[in-house]
Amino acid sequence: MTNAATFWDKTAEKYAESPIADLDSYNFTLERTRRYLSPNDRVLEVGCGTGSTALLLAGDVGRIVASDFSPKMIEIAQRKARDEGVTNAEFITADLLDDPVGDGPYDAVLAFNVLHLLPDSPAAIQRFHGLLKPDGLFISKTVCQPGKGAPLKFRLLKALLPVMQWVGLAPYVNFMSSRTLDDTIEAQGFKVIETHDQAPSRYIVARKV
Repeated sequence: MTNAATFWDKTAEKYAESPIADLDSYNFTLERTRRYLSPNDRVLEVGCGTGSTALLLAGDVGRIVASDFSPKMIEIAQRKARDEGVTNAEFITADLLDDPVGDGPYDAVLAFNVLHLLPDSPAAIQRFHGLLKPDGLFISKTVCQPGKGAPLKFRLLKALLPVMQWVGLAPYVNFMSSRTLDDTIEAQGFKVIETHDQAPSRYIVARKV
């Protein structure tokens, strides 16, 4: 198990019990994403955590496969799916770059609050491209380099991040600028068709070309 998976395993139960920090932003993401999904779609969500988003979107698609490299996160997600009676959501433990992630190709790949946690985001985006059908959609929300509009709390957290990582209280994080994020996605064979900024995050919909 990687150090990152170990970190998220340790925080899984607390993560599952924590309220959503910005509910308005979260609901906006769900609303915009639903507009791009269809009842017969096969969807992959990567970095699904404890499965909350996948379970909320399951009723809008034919099937959703949701993956995370933390076995504990997936264990909690599977339990939630059973408790809620959701049968068209499959939760699997998988390393994005090394393991199979269900039966592709998919109509859409979702990556919410994931790309900034990956050491090699271009390789991950390239993998998403390969998992999609022609004209398939990559929909993401990513924490970006904080600018003047970012909350003070977030800018202070970023300043403290190296110390928190050193003592094991924070995972790896790579903050890109919004422009760099857009360019990185398009460099891997996508066309960005929608963006929306909710500091410090950027919501992007991109189509495979």
